[in-house]
Amino acid sequence: MKKTILVTGGAGFIGSNFVPYYLAKYPDHKLINLDAMTYAGNLDNLKECEGNANYEFIKGDICDRPLIEKIFAENNIQGVYHFAAESHVDNSITGPGAFIQTNVVGTFTLLDVARLAWKGNKTNRFLHVSTDEVYGTLGETGLFTEETPYAPNSPYSASKASSDMVVRSYFHTYGMNVVTTNCSNNYGPKQHNEKLIPTIIRKALAQQNIPIYGDGKNIRDWLYVLDHCKGIDLVFENGLSGETYNIGGRNERLNIDIAKKICALLDERMPRADKKSYSELITYVEDRLGHDRRYAIDATKLETKLGWKADENFESGIVKTVDWYLTKR
Repeated sequence: MKKTILVTGGAGFIGSNFVPYYLAKYPDHKLINLDAMTYAGNLDNLKECEGNANYEFIKGDICDRPLIEKIFAENNIQGVYHFAAESHVDNSITGPGAFIQTNVVGTFTLLDVARLAWKGNKTNRFLHVSTDEVYGTLGETGLFTEETPYAPNSPYSASKASSDMVVRSYFHTYGMNVVTTNCSNNYGPKQHNEKLIPTIIRKALAQQNIPIYGDGKNIRDWLYVLDHCKGIDLVFENGLSGETYNIGGRNERLNIDIAKKICALLDERMPRADKKSYSELITYVEDRLGHDRRYAIDATKLETKLGWKADENFESGIVKTVDWYLTKR
């Protein structure tokens, strides 16, 4: 059956990987991409979608209620994939207000307009994309599950935790058909330069110091972005209403090891003229405020209940990622 869906933040990193994936998988569906086009949005990442009769881009803010109401009134929106968010932790430390506005108020605005437009329709679905950072930090062992208590430690993670709770409340109060996904650190093509992996690649190729926070031993669980997109699609189609599903790559790595791996790949693919290793550019810098030590996702629920499995491990995914950035130099 033909559907019209709304994707928010489709010009961002994960969204711009999801949009072409969705259009290819569901060629009979219409996809409307709403993006405010902040510094993190890039329409060049969606050039492959231009000319597709089932794709429409609208520039706009998710906090703009009249605009959201107009989109719902003029289109038979049957599903929402909500990616739009302020997501860079460093920026949340220096300017937390934008994170509260977009991540909390924006999510509420979308939910409330959808609730009123759908008038109790239980077929239409709202999928909210969140993060593992809402759970706080882990010690040397253990994994985040869907039952892990929330303990956000940055303005970014606090804003996402707040938005998760708003989504939860719309299920329990209004019976709205919602699902939430909490993912581990994404990586892959189209990621903004401010993030860790693109920063390492960019700084290395410019032969500038590669900054690594603290002692470099902060641990993240890395998820290839297309595996994340497939997981999101699976949850939207088959997840139980009101449920949360964690999506993780089971690829824990120290930040310093990520840097060294990327440098080794660059040494092979684009050796420096002086024959030195790019790893000599790694520089330790003052740690970030409130920097969580370790994140790791237990994706057992998604794997066992819905049959999801990541196609990429870190070794294969990082090669694809580095090669993509080298083609874009």
